[in-house]
Amino acid sequence: MTQSTQIRTQTQLSYAQFLERCSEDSWAEWVDGEVVVLTPASDRHQDLSGFLAVILRLYAEIRQLGAVRSAPFQMHLGEQRRGREPDLLFIAQEHLERLQPTYLEGPADLAVEIVSPESRLRDRGAKFAEYEAGGVREYWLLDPEEHRADFYLLGDDGRYDRRKTEQGRYSSSVLTGLELCLDWLWQQPLPPLLQVLKELELI
Repeated sequence: MTQSTQIRTQTQLSYAQFLERCSEDSWAEWVDGEVVVLTPASDRHQDLSGFLAVILRLYAEIRQLGAVRSAPFQMHLGEQRRGREPDLLFIAQEHLERLQPTYLEGPADLAVEIVSPESRLRDRGAKFAEYEAGGVREYWLLDPEEHRADFYLLGDDGRYDRRKTEQGRYSSSVLTGLELCLDWLWQQPLPPLLQVLKELELI
């Protein structure tokens, strides 16, 4: 996620008021009644986000696993008083009722954050804690600057366990059967999508 600036309002905004005031194209989050405006993403960030969006969406649709949404799209974690915008969200088939016209009511089954230097502390700190407490089952933190990928799965104790990769690949527990090759994420330019989709046996 990109850099943020918190705008303190004279009165606390409810989540409904926040949604009313922000357009569907706004890059903003709702934190304890205040608006956090996000700066525009970098080209590299958007390139990787779009690349993953195609892969995850096709995989989810072909396997009939659920739906994928890209930012800007809100995930409302009511108990944490948070309305966050992960870069990518996956909602499993059995939880599609959580999808509202302009936001997701409740946790995604998978949230993906593409880390930037400005968002590193927030993505690994505040958001990590919020997603864990809010019940996001799987959390990916992808840092193209550091060529670092961290994957977490929510355990029975409600805490995130860091998952291991095998031979440079990560097998998702939520997107059943998906094996993500980490080398794809750091290439510049990114590998051709058709090549990746063929390797994943999606075409």
